[in-house]
Amino acid sequence: MFAIQRHNSSDDLSAHLQNNGSTMLHKAKVGRTYGNLKTDPDVPCLFLGCCMVFFGLSPLFLGCAMAAERCLGVSRPLLHARLVTTARTKMALALIWLLALCVAVLPFFSLGAYAYQYPGSWCFIRVMDGTQSTDLAFVTLFTGLGLSSLAVAFVCNTISGITLMRARLKKKSSSQRSSARSHDTEMVVQLVGIMVASSICWSPLLVFGLISATRSYSGSLSPDRNTYEDLMVTGVRMATCNQILDPWVYILLRRAILKKIYGITKRQASLRGSMLRSFRWDVSSFQNSEKKKVEF
Repeated sequence: MFAIQRHNSSDDLSAHLQNNGSTMLHKAKVGRTYGNLKTDPDVPCLFLGCCMVFFGLSPLFLGCAMAAERCLGVSRPLLHARLVTTARTKMALALIWLLALCVAVLPFFSLGAYAYQYPGSWCFIRVMDGTQSTDLAFVTLFTGLGLSSLAVAFVCNTISGITLMRARLKKKSSSQRSSARSHDTEMVVQLVGIMVASSICWSPLLVFGLISATRSYSGSLSPDRNTYEDLMVTGVRMATCNQILDPWVYILLRRAILKKIYGITKRQASLRGSMLRSFRWDVSSFQNSEKKKVEF
């Protein structure tokens, strides 16, 4: 589990650097307009488009794998102990990266294509201009894999959460098992946070890309072209936020950090309550003193 988390963080860092580099490479292309770039993807565009797909699928696949691993560990601990080993974990990581890489390089084998996207500062699957059947198949595959990973992670996290809730309600475990369950709960909370962040950040780009490609292929994109260009820009901006949010999810959703936040919040609440009670007491004292003066 921790090995997958470390590699997921590495993917987030690499993706963040790649996304920042796309704008810098574009600014270096002096004298080229978006109109020319639309039909003239060069080597940097192909590379950045490949990175966009690879680093988009890798965190989603890793989040799905972590959720499945934790679901197996919570619901079938003996089977988990027998199946999950260090060697198999490394093999699973290699297969995940290999699958994401195979999808990313499909345009180099004439299945789909990468192209500059509005406003010409980033590259992605060709979904706006000259979309062909291979492009539609490619973006459908990309979207299907991404949404399927999120769906599987949701199911696995739901099963893990229900299993942990049932175990807590029974209250028939020893202190050692209770400690282990608390550790599992912390992991599941982190995985739920990762799943929510990934769903919010990546779903717009996945959905908008598929809709844009479908309408472009059918020839019905022209009336709403500007709208879909803005939606794609919004989608990629939200996707880049995922690489920023994931490390903070790991940091803030740890049990020790949550306890500190809870303690600070509780102290602030008690301080405000005492100040409010003191203020009410002062007001009532002032009112009583005024009544005594009037009676006198």
